[in-house]
Amino acid sequence: MKPIKLMAGAMTVGFWTLMSRVIGLIRDVMLQAFIGPGPLMDAFIVAFRLPNMFRRLFAEGAFNSAFVPLFSKRLEAKNDPDGFASDALSGLAFCLIIFSAIAMIFMPALVWATAGDLEGGRFDLATSYGRIMFPYILMISLAALFSGVLNASGHFAAAAAAPVFLNILLVGAMVIAWLIGSDVIRWVVWTIPLAGCVQLALVWVAADRAGLRIRPKRPRLSQDMKHLIKIALPSALAGGVLQINLMVGQWVAEDYPGAISWLFGADRLYQLPLGVVGIAIGIVLLPDLSRRLEAGDLEGSRTAFSRAGEFSFMLTLPAAMALLVIPLPLVSVLFERGATGSEDSAAMAQALAIYALGLPAFVLQKLLQPLYFAREDTRSPFKFAVISMIANVVFAFGLQPWLGWLSPAAATTLSAWIMVACLAIRARKFGDVARFDARARDRFWRICLASAIMGVVLWGAYTTVAPLLFIPFWRYLALLALITFGLMIYAIAGQLTRAFSLRDIKAGLKKS
Repeated sequence: MKPIKLMAGAMTVGFWTLMSRVIGLIRDVMLQAFIGPGPLMDAFIVAFRLPNMFRRLFAEGAFNSAFVPLFSKRLEAKNDPDGFASDALSGLAFCLIIFSAIAMIFMPALVWATAGDLEGGRFDLATSYGRIMFPYILMISLAALFSGVLNASGHFAAAAAAPVFLNILLVGAMVIAWLIGSDVIRWVVWTIPLAGCVQLALVWVAADRAGLRIRPKRPRLSQDMKHLIKIALPSALAGGVLQINLMVGQWVAEDYPGAISWLFGADRLYQLPLGVVGIAIGIVLLPDLSRRLEAGDLEGSRTAFSRAGEFSFMLTLPAAMALLVIPLPLVSVLFERGATGSEDSAAMAQALAIYALGLPAFVLQKLLQPLYFAREDTRSPFKFAVISMIANVVFAFGLQPWLGWLSPAAATTLSAWIMVACLAIRARKFGDVARFDARARDRFWRICLASAIMGVVLWGAYTTVAPLLFIPFWRYLALLALITFGLMIYAIAGQLTRAFSLRDIKAGLKKS
């Protein structure tokens, strides 16, 4: 087999994901400035989560966790991969068109089921926005299929770059609306389905140029499609369980004015390192493991898993430490302007610190799940997702008397670690392939030590420059200096503790 370059692929996906998240952060900063926490923002968040929620069921979540391993194995065996992907495309499109039509008709019920009876006009706004944005699910889900095809064949750039266009178009829409004095939120809402069309066109053209001829045709329920559905169904249910966690958080937060927006802002910040590291590793590792297992390369599978673990920890732990140590400077500098005040920043910072404690768990999930999906085992992750959901519900409502609106953040973090424990314990049945090698185990504790050193020094630096973080112009330079200083300390500490080396990274880019 022609192996996928794991680290090079992960860095490609990570780079484009970083670009998407950075522009997405600019998008969120502009949303907070133009709209700010309140009824409009709450309604937009509730409505925008609907297509994204089902996108994770139909696209990146359930469908791709089943489709990518099957397509990868057919590609490795040269068993008509294009025909299989064309059948999957046709079936997915048929189901999504029907589902989207039903969802738009019954949008009020969907909003009520996911966010409860929103008051202050938010319910009607969310329903209206939801009907406009929901067709996005059709375009982005089909785009996810083409992205899976590209990833499985080792072409990562176009699939990773596609999400950038959503944020570019949204930022452009807000700028235009502001310049002409129009309603910013309306421009944002109508831009989202347009962005879905652009993303689909990009990956479809990229697949064609890569020699992958995927074309829609009359849907048919063949044996291959029945097998795909059989594998995808538990993953879809698992995705549904995870969405229940989001709904539980909204149900708790809706009792506190502004809480939905605060949690959303904190979520966007911790999603930045999660997307760059965790999602990138998962995207590249799944087709790589699938193809190696199909070729019988067990030693190569273990090496790929171990190097992916090292890479994930090397980037995730310092990021989590930074979010835990300096959440307020990050939030206040990025979000505190326009309609977002200092009280909003303080609230978001509290939630961000709690999410930071769960960031390593979220990344570990992305690392461990491919071990199951590559073996076409989607039932085990579903069972663990149910356990995690039950824990999330218990913690969200159980901690509310003590933590108030912060209980959903705490519940998300705690349930994420429970999910990781379940995945790790059950993965032992796969043998040495699912165990980190000696090099990875040795590196992990060294990375932890380097991250701890960085955290202590970064906290000291923060207390020194804290006064500058409240001066309009100087706060940007102060935050940039903090981040740069933290990276330098981590790089030095990593070299001194031998947590990583530049030579290893270069070798990984060439060989992995």
